[in-house]
Amino acid sequence: MSKKIPFLEMFAALTQWAEFVNAMEGWVITEAAIDRSSRSAVVTVEGADGAGPNLVIQAEEAVARCYGLNSVKLNCITDKKELNHAVSAEVIPAEEQTQTDTGAGAHEAEEDAFARAEAIRAAALKKVRTAAPSSGKGKGGNEKRGKGRSIYGKPIKRAPVPIGDLELDMGMVVVEGDVFAVDHRELKKRGAWVTAFDITDYTGSIRVNKFFPGDEGKVLVDGVKKGMRLLVQGRLNMDRFYGDMVLEPVAVMAAEQHVRMDNAPEKRVELHLHTNMSAMDALTAVGFKTDSTIGTDKNVIKRAEAWGHPAIAITDHGVAHAFPNAKHSAKKIKVLFGVEAYYINDVDDRVVVHGQTDAPFSDEIVCFDIETTGLNKKYEVIIEIGAVVLKNGEITDRFNTFVSPGRILSPEIIHLTGITDEMLEGAPSQKEALEAFLEFAGSRPLAAHNADFDMGFIAAGCRKYGIPFHNPSVDSLILAQNLLPELGKYKLDIVAEYLHLPAFNHHRASDDAATVAYMLPHFFKKLEEMGLRTLGEINPAMPKLRRGGGKMRRKPKHLIVLAKNQTGLRNLYKLISLSQLEHFKRYPIMPKSLINENREGLIIGSACEAGELFQAVVDGKDWEELKRIASWYDYLEIQPLCNNMFMLRKGIVKNEEELRDFNRTIVRLGEEMGKPVCATGDVHFLDPEDEVYRHILLASKGFEDADESLPIYFKTTEEMLQEFSYLGKEKAREVVVTNTNLIADWCDPIDPLPQGLFAPKLEDSDGELKRLVWGKAHELYGENPPKIVTDRIEVELGDIIRCKYDVIYMSAQKLVQNSLEHGYLVGSRGSVGSSLVAFMSGITEVNSLPAHYRCPKCKHSDFDYARDPAHPYGCGADMPDAVCPVCGTKYVKDGFNIPFETFLGFGGDKVPDIDLNFSGEYQANAHRYTFELFGQTHVFRAGTIGAVAEKTAFGYVKKYLDERGRIVSKAEENRLAIGCTGVKRTTGQHPGGMVVIPQDKEIYDFCPVQHPADDPNTDIVTTHFEYHSMESNLLKLDMLGHDDPTMIRMLEDLTGVNARTDIPLDDRDTMSIFQSSKVLGYENDKILGPTGGTAIPEFGTTFVRGMLEDTQPDQFDILVRLSGFSHGTDV
Repeated sequence: MSKKIPFLEMFAALTQWAEFVNAMEGWVITEAAIDRSSRSAVVTVEGADGAGPNLVIQAEEAVARCYGLNSVKLNCITDKKELNHAVSAEVIPAEEQTQTDTGAGAHEAEEDAFARAEAIRAAALKKVRTAAPSSGKGKGGNEKRGKGRSIYGKPIKRAPVPIGDLELDMGMVVVEGDVFAVDHRELKKRGAWVTAFDITDYTGSIRVNKFFPGDEGKVLVDGVKKGMRLLVQGRLNMDRFYGDMVLEPVAVMAAEQHVRMDNAPEKRVELHLHTNMSAMDALTAVGFKTDSTIGTDKNVIKRAEAWGHPAIAITDHGVAHAFPNAKHSAKKIKVLFGVEAYYINDVDDRVVVHGQTDAPFSDEIVCFDIETTGLNKKYEVIIEIGAVVLKNGEITDRFNTFVSPGRILSPEIIHLTGITDEMLEGAPSQKEALEAFLEFAGSRPLAAHNADFDMGFIAAGCRKYGIPFHNPSVDSLILAQNLLPELGKYKLDIVAEYLHLPAFNHHRASDDAATVAYMLPHFFKKLEEMGLRTLGEINPAMPKLRRGGGKMRRKPKHLIVLAKNQTGLRNLYKLISLSQLEHFKRYPIMPKSLINENREGLIIGSACEAGELFQAVVDGKDWEELKRIASWYDYLEIQPLCNNMFMLRKGIVKNEEELRDFNRTIVRLGEEMGKPVCATGDVHFLDPEDEVYRHILLASKGFEDADESLPIYFKTTEEMLQEFSYLGKEKAREVVVTNTNLIADWCDPIDPLPQGLFAPKLEDSDGELKRLVWGKAHELYGENPPKIVTDRIEVELGDIIRCKYDVIYMSAQKLVQNSLEHGYLVGSRGSVGSSLVAFMSGITEVNSLPAHYRCPKCKHSDFDYARDPAHPYGCGADMPDAVCPVCGTKYVKDGFNIPFETFLGFGGDKVPDIDLNFSGEYQANAHRYTFELFGQTHVFRAGTIGAVAEKTAFGYVKKYLDERGRIVSKAEENRLAIGCTGVKRTTGQHPGGMVVIPQDKEIYDFCPVQHPADDPNTDIVTTHFEYHSMESNLLKLDMLGHDDPTMIRMLEDLTGVNARTDIPLDDRDTMSIFQSSKVLGYENDKILGPTGGTAIPEFGTTFVRGMLEDTQPDQFDILVRLSGFSHGTDV
């Protein structure tokens, strides 16, 4: 042979076994003899020094098996001398085995055989599409990359293959991607590990899975974590237990992390960003929990900080749920708090009278209508103008003309209007018709139904032909909406029928114009009843009418509202609350009148393509009208072309240049009016590859265009500058960087929740608490209680009163006492039992002092017995019975030995959390009593946020893939489902949580409020923020309804036994049922099991009953500990 070939290059199939890869790295083939007839090969190998005979034999067998040979002989040279062997085979790769030439035993030269084998191998390699490793998921290509290291096996040198291209018969492959799920399992009985993790490169995903005997797999168990980027080399095979193709690894390396970076010297500020609290619409996270994310940190606040952005705005759809988490995440960045509101302009958007006129209702008005070739006045033209003159309620003159469109009419227009091409032959041109109509109209006011449309076409034609046009106009559509709110729909024929007007030929200009003329006298009569006499008096009177049903039936536009300072935040909370409680109609609506009333401290932006200003630009409103609309806003927004490409798909615009012109128009408006124009992204997800999750969410809501590309990810400054490069370098920098930073500078640093605890006031709560506690202490321990008692009380009371927690204690005390007075016990949950003050004040029945005896008669007590090392007790109930040595009365056994610090922390640094279980029968009464205590306007149900859970997400993914006929791996399904989790679906209410506001504050000082589940028909009002986010700021009472107090009340009524006084905690028979069911009259029942715990609350689950069987508790202290171990998160 003229050249040496690496052994594992020639026999690449052997790389699927790690032991071969490790042992044969230096082996090279120097000679080979191949016999095609006998399907055998003899191969001479150098570099195999130290290779044992077992390894050589295994290699021979593996080559034969992988390449379909009958025999293989490996001659390993160790002394550098050539060995001559007979040649008798052609090496046939596995994929060629079925096409073997079985001709006579012709020998071919070894170099020819190797050359032909190499050609076959090269051809096979060409079929494998090598991976183009993820370029950072962004178009900018700016990445921060980490260094790789070997985790398992040898370093990987081959190029990765896209995971989406993997097929089972590809054998050994290399892939690169992010780990998004880890499922390592230890098989303790077999003394082995199964390492398993899912990896994705966003073209697809695959499970990496391998069985390791002993602790061999610990390197992967310890070294592979969620979020890492890895290179994995391994063999593809079908795992029958997993039920899908998996990759069995032979080598794993930590790959270079791909993180998009913002390298611009001056950074922009994103002013329009949605988090996963925009219901079923956005995916960017602002919280610390990133368990459901893939790859690098998906917290958008942290990403903006890493990029060096000075600020970032949160503007979810109509809600502020993300504010607390956003503030908590922000360490080196200013968060601007705002919303993208659903906005209706009930002040001056749809005005009745445009232009200046004081004409009385009795004066002449020209009522007109036009028919056109379409709706877009930029491309369509007028084909008919009809008009009549109205004076004193009578039609006095008429005008009608067809207009030549200069084109063939579409079948749709012919069908709609009844106008044909033949009818338009010889008609006046557009210019001639307009001049004739305006000569007929003179300077008189014009009137039309939906005058925006008709006046828009007339104005557009006049601009085109240089014809002066200044007539004021009246819109009968807006009059109908304001004066007939009960009607609901306001098309011309519907209003005409409602007013009993003469029948007419709808969509013919002359008939429609006459119908408008017949309609106006009805409206003028209503206006006269309001005291109006002229057209100029109509507009000021409309806002009062718009506050009725009219505004609720209009499609809302979008609007950005940012809080400038703390006053603005309070007003923002008020606006959100009123939109949720008083103006909810499918969406939480913010009317312009309401915003004007609460505008102090707010910054108003014009929002996206769904905003009032952008739509006016698209509709071709005249310059003065655009200036009037823009004048209300503090800054104007423009967005990348990709955000509005749907307009091109829908035919709203002809090309991308028109989209650029829309943005140029807004820039020119800003220049003329001195208003900042800001480039924003309308961000809905963090990275480009996250877009598929939004497709799935939108598909679950039934959107037909869910799969249309809309790359509204968080863009770098460089990407945004490139997006707006058509404005010129300086103007692009101004809108992307300068002005966005200017808006951020307008905003003060704000806390969405005020710092500290704001407890309500109860008259003399501290004094009353002291009296209760010391009164109970003297009742139990005499006039001179032991020092251990007085010291504990003084420490607790000192912390409680110093931290102003006395109101919390007294609130709970009054609620518990109220329930007891009505005959229902109250169970206290959680760490409240560690407070002696809570016991002494009657909140809990748990005495947290160390185990001790106390005499109910002479008040003598003994704390020394339980502390004796000879018989230590953690719980008084477990101590032996004893009598008082002073008076001979039987001792009460008390104390559970719980330190106070588990409740309030050290020095009272934890806000007390008092959780109470009321009888389900009495819970509603307890809630009503809370309203009585603190006032109806100062108590709110604790709100919750329902997010997409894992099982729900899997359902969305399955349906999405099925509807599109797509088949993906289980790992890819898992990735898609994980990516959809955590997105807000709805809101709800905590079953027992009540939040109390101080009497000198309003709820708007802390958060907005809402109806749960967007239900406008319920009377329940909840906090807008999830209640855990406010537990350090406001009094939260957790007042759940439980069956246990109800059952105890029923048992007391049935038996006459008092559960509090007549049942001792050390009752032997009762204690025995936690070990055996014998005392209940059965043993080892096949269904109920060996213990009697089946029906015992908190001990009846299979899990806890198993704990009872294993531990066989015979002391009350053990039961308490078992209960603690069996409760909590992830138990």
